[in-house]
Amino acid sequence: MSEKTALLEAIAGQNRGLLASEIDRVKILAAIERLEDHNPTPKPLEAADLLAGNWRLLYTTNQQLLGFDRFPLLTIGQIYQSIRPTQNKVYNIAEIIGLPFLEGLVSVAASYEPVDQRRVNVTFQRSIISLQRFINYRSPGQFIEQLEAGKKFFPLDFNISNRNQQGWLETTYLDSDLRLGRGNEGNVFVLIKD
Repeated sequence: MSEKTALLEAIAGQNRGLLASEIDRVKILAAIERLEDHNPTPKPLEAADLLAGNWRLLYTTNQQLLGFDRFPLLTIGQIYQSIRPTQNKVYNIAEIIGLPFLEGLVSVAASYEPVDQRRVNVTFQRSIISLQRFINYRSPGQFIEQLEAGKKFFPLDFNISNRNQQGWLETTYLDSDLRLGRGNEGNVFVLIKD
């Protein structure tokens, strides 16, 4: 069995990490490390064609992302990270499922600056919290087009002016359809190209 298949099997049924026990997390981290040792793209920032696109989150240890599921009557839907290398932009989008017709969306737009061939420093710039119906949300791509065109969204669309809202993200594995990343808070991310 390949390392990639082993990782995908390890995270199957974990609901992006929400259902992972401590033992599961240890096994998944070991599978991530084995796959990272076989990274076919050691300089991912130079592979813009592979890096660019909408990536759907399969697994994370980031409790902030998984925390949306702790609110009553809300569950977390799909989570995306969209990377636009030609603009040095990244967009995080979390779809929130609630009562019928009250599906929400939480999004953060950021710029990034390469530090080396794998790591970028990220500066968060804009946050949007809204109901999907209010903003006519259909897909991450369509939503990002509207963001890039300068559209403002109701009810909460604000600039993040505190420049201390930064972090870093390192791409530790990249192929045509799978990306692994590690963040400054020690979190891991497993994403598949959408």
